[in-house]
Amino acid sequence: MTGRINRRRTRGRLVWLSALIAFAVMAVPANAQQGATLDTVLQARAESGDTSPVRVIIRTKTGKRNAVSQRVEGAGTPVLGQHASIDGLSVTVTQAELDALAVDPDIESLSIDALVFPTGIDATSGEVLRDTLGLLPDGGVTSGGSPWAGAGVGIAIVDSGIEPSTDLATSRISAFFDFTQGGEATAPYDDFGHGSHVAGLIGGSGDASENFYEGAASAAHFIGLKVLDRNGAGYTSDVVAAIEFAVEYKDALGIDVMNLSLGHPIFEPSVTDPLVQAVEYAVANGIVVVVSAGNYGQDPDTGETGYGGIASPGNASSAITVGAVDIRNTVTRSDDGVTDYSSRGPTLFDARAKPDIVAPGHRLVAAAARDSSLYTDYPELQIVWTNGASTGNQPAQYYRLSGTSMSTAVTSGVVAVLIEASREANPGGPALTPNAAKAILQFTALPIDGLDELTQGTGSLNAVGAARLASSLDTSTELDDWWLTSAESPTDIIATASLTWSQRLVWGNRLVWGNTVYFNDAAWAQGVVWGDRLVWGNRLVWGNHQGANSDFVWGNRLVWGNRLVWGNRLVWGNRLVWGNR
Repeated sequence: MTGRINRRRTRGRLVWLSALIAFAVMAVPANAQQGATLDTVLQARAESGDTSPVRVIIRTKTGKRNAVSQRVEGAGTPVLGQHASIDGLSVTVTQAELDALAVDPDIESLSIDALVFPTGIDATSGEVLRDTLGLLPDGGVTSGGSPWAGAGVGIAIVDSGIEPSTDLATSRISAFFDFTQGGEATAPYDDFGHGSHVAGLIGGSGDASENFYEGAASAAHFIGLKVLDRNGAGYTSDVVAAIEFAVEYKDALGIDVMNLSLGHPIFEPSVTDPLVQAVEYAVANGIVVVVSAGNYGQDPDTGETGYGGIASPGNASSAITVGAVDIRNTVTRSDDGVTDYSSRGPTLFDARAKPDIVAPGHRLVAAAARDSSLYTDYPELQIVWTNGASTGNQPAQYYRLSGTSMSTAVTSGVVAVLIEASREANPGGPALTPNAAKAILQFTALPIDGLDELTQGTGSLNAVGAARLASSLDTSTELDDWWLTSAESPTDIIATASLTWSQRLVWGNRLVWGNTVYFNDAAWAQGVVWGDRLVWGNRLVWGNHQGANSDFVWGNRLVWGNRLVWGNRLVWGNRLVWGNR
């Protein structure tokens, strides 16, 4: 879950408990079986003797999905869903059936069909939010360019739905499909409320608040893909189905960006994780996928900050994984800080550096879904707008939430802005690829003093810099050529302060400095998986300092001061948790 609810409440306690259980099972020794690999949850079930039916995702070897599907159905087990992009299918099986599948030579891996949760539930004014990002009212950025606001950009919101409202007009919801009901086309609705808030942060018009709570891309249009129910939960297989649908109908629906403000704890390496592989499939097909880092950055018992809490699919290499910043309701960046709950890297199993960037995500106000359980269950989160003041007796049209869900939504809106800026600069030219968009966001991010890359990525989201840079790149340039068309100063003025871009990328586990983004590098090509090949740069080195002289290098271990993470174990402060060392 990427949104936060007060942990004193029952729902919050259940969310934190599920996270603790999920991380605890990661220390269970691997099941000694041959054939298909099992994720840590299924391994733990096998060792516990649990014989109850379990919902799983089967990933088959290439070309074997139909054969496995026929055998499963022939044995009397209904197939719940087919997932061609990952050579997978979802079924509910008994433990005996699972044991049989585990030795099937046509099966690559077996994963729990995990429940996913939103990652933002808990105010900052919309004006302050837009100002600190460098966005002007009604579109555009504070220095240069047209009034970009995401016009013509389609954003798929994979969440609990979208409820039409004053800020989210029906005319801007160009399509809506309910994957909790098999993917059928329906009128847009949101019975939980999280998706509407996400949509409002991405691109709410702000009309119900005299533009005070305007979203980042108020001219973009939405494609609603509902995967979470009225309780804010949904199956991984439904999310995979929604992603596959978005790729198949990308051109017909005009999908450019996908927002995933949801996830589940990491149970297995990314190469076998169905949700991660579906995200990589979407990116390879030209969709910019923005995902939340997760809200597992703080020990629920001690309040201590910990590393290794990135959620799936935030461990997808090519996704833009976003952590949360508290801007403390000020435009100035000097008092900003990453929230305690925002998940830090590295990713479990793969030890990848994540998040990629951080963005405002704490106590943000956006559109409310009045017919939702969140609106009903948490009246204290409601915000009423009356003549410029948040008081009055009229029904609230907004509410305030916190979490990496919110920072992800803000980032998706900014991505829409930079896509519009790029299109305007390159009419009829090649589209900005997902990797190039990610590079622009990282390169123009504004570092937060005193924080490491596992906490903030390359820095905090900088909309004005990203839009300026995107509008200055000639996407038709030949590979390896300089594609910057005008000199762009790597600084932006925010709240009278001159702030310098990070001018670096984290490519996999390599830190890249300099003007790399100014060249049309092969790394930006569609279909290249971010970080899966050595492009350039120096290996990230962690310890008391970074550099070639450090005693410890990123490999199968992470050394950070007096904190040590081994393998797949989560660390809080200087304590190893759920490990055997």
